Amino acid sequence: MLPSAAGAIGTASGEAVRWSEPRASASRMEGQRSRMRDVSATVRRMEDPSPEAMRQAMASYVRALHQAYLDAVVTLPPAERARLPLMSADKLTVAAVGVRNLHVVGTVESLPEPRGPEVRIQEDLEDLSWNLRFFDPVVVPALGLIDESSGPDHEEVRRALGIRTVVYHLAVPPGGSLTSHHALHAGTGLAHSHAAAARDFDALRAHAPGREDLLDEMQGASISGLARAQVLLAQAISPGIAGLTIEPPTDPQETRRLLLRHLRAPS
Repeated sequence: MLPSAAGAIGTASGEAVRWSEPRASASRMEGQRSRMRDVSATVRRMEDPSPEAMRQAMASYVRALHQAYLDAVVTLPPAERARLPLMSADKLTVAAVGVRNLHVVGTVESLPEPRGPEVRIQEDLEDLSWNLRFFDPVVVPALGLIDESSGPDHEEVRRALGIRTVVYHLAVPPGGSLTSHHALHAGTGLAHSHAAAARDFDALRAHAPGREDLLDEMQGASISGLARAQVLLAQAISPGIAGLTIEPPTDPQETRRLLLRHLRAPS
């Protein structure tokens, strides 16, 4: 359990989409269960609330999250799989950020080398490699000014770290656990969301000849998690489209749905 996400994890002293896929083989299912047992064992060791134990639990959680992602996309065509945001990341950094909630942020942006007591863990899994970094108010004082009494504040956390684009951003509430079950569902859901978005953009290109450059920019904004940019680009691609808002920004999945509908049957 995580009694307080803002513990000293940073020093040495974080779209629900479904798809259908072939039934997993027995060997894959057994491998997945084995990995879940490994993560569960690590999480049980969280009875030791030391920073070292918390960092090890987070490292195991992120590894299980990425493994679930890889397992979920294994049946996709190779080139399609390689284009997915997590698979195409040349240099992935995962930031574990402790405020009131525990945030797990995956980004392709470069972060400076660790200084002083900061901690970095380098990991790899199949074709995916990443650096896991840890941040709390001791390392980044601005994190201590974020008010999450009413829920996770994703934008303020990213702003405090200077991160502008993300591959994923998850949040674990106070008292939540870094469980294998959560990692499995989060990784699988993320993979499904990325694959569904890629297919949506393929469909959009088929209905918007001559506007491929704008669609490329919109897909880039999607990969980077820029919801407002996606709304603006959708309006540029298909002027007159209705139902989109900038503040708060329309959900990206809904933006793609409305754009495709308008391209198919402009009003």
